[in-house]
Amino acid sequence: MKLNHRRAVLLMVLVTLMWSTAGVVTRHLESARSFEVTFWRSCFTTLSLLVLLPMVSGRGVFLQLRRASSAFWLSGVCWGVMFTAFMVALTMTSVGNVLVTMAMGPLLTAVLARIVIGHHVAPRTWVAVVVAGAGMVYMYAAQLAHITLWGTLVALCVPLAGATNWTITQRAHERGHDIDLMPAVWVGSVLSCVVTLPLAVPLQATAHDVGLLAILGVFQLAIPCLLSVRVAQILKAPEMALLQILEVVFGILLAWWGAAEAPGAAVLTGGLVVIAALAGHELLRWRATSQAAPEPVDA
Repeated sequence: MKLNHRRAVLLMVLVTLMWSTAGVVTRHLESARSFEVTFWRSCFTTLSLLVLLPMVSGRGVFLQLRRASSAFWLSGVCWGVMFTAFMVALTMTSVGNVLVTMAMGPLLTAVLARIVIGHHVAPRTWVAVVVAGAGMVYMYAAQLAHITLWGTLVALCVPLAGATNWTITQRAHERGHDIDLMPAVWVGSVLSCVVTLPLAVPLQATAHDVGLLAILGVFQLAIPCLLSVRVAQILKAPEMALLQILEVVFGILLAWWGAAEAPGAAVLTGGLVVIAALAGHELLRWRATSQAAPEPVDA
């Protein structure tokens, strides 16, 4: 698939919408809890990627693992941490708390990209990150009375691993290696399965639960993660993380609509601030690109 910047942005919006379904679906599980939820989702992700990856990257995609670089394996570990921490956190605290905590991603990514890669971050990107971050802080403050400490700490592992992952992806791409990191998603799902299975025994999920987690494994994780890796080859790390904030907005709205987990007025206000920051950033970028004069590379 050939992507320009605009198509990459639209595709990333779709990816965040698919990612955001995890919270509302987990609220309809009957008996699966904690590590078992993570195990089943990662298990179906692993199985689906065994089919999808050869279709996307060729039949020899798994043979390439023997020659994979350290960046590839580190990316796989990051995916595994994100897969595991996200689902475990959802079973420990509210969808809003998890997603608001994850919103630290853009700030962490911008800092890592600047320190590790030396990316020039356009002023409008910094402004958008700060404004979106303010919206997240406002949402977070509204949730303080209901936050579970351990759930928040587990959720914090997601943006930390995500910031590291996107920075690794961008660094590998800018060095001209053009490493296919899509199999790293599969490695991450395998690691998540291996780590969570012993903690999930005895398995208690009903057929209803397994069906829902299978849907999450394929359509909420495997497919959008593959698409996000492809998009990461077009968008810079902080810009991509900025778009990921939409997962917070979509996830809270879906949990409200589909599981009666209603957010407060402050959460809705913060979400509008985030959307405004994203829209403003893309509008400014479009205007700058449409001018004849060259502009600094977005980060």
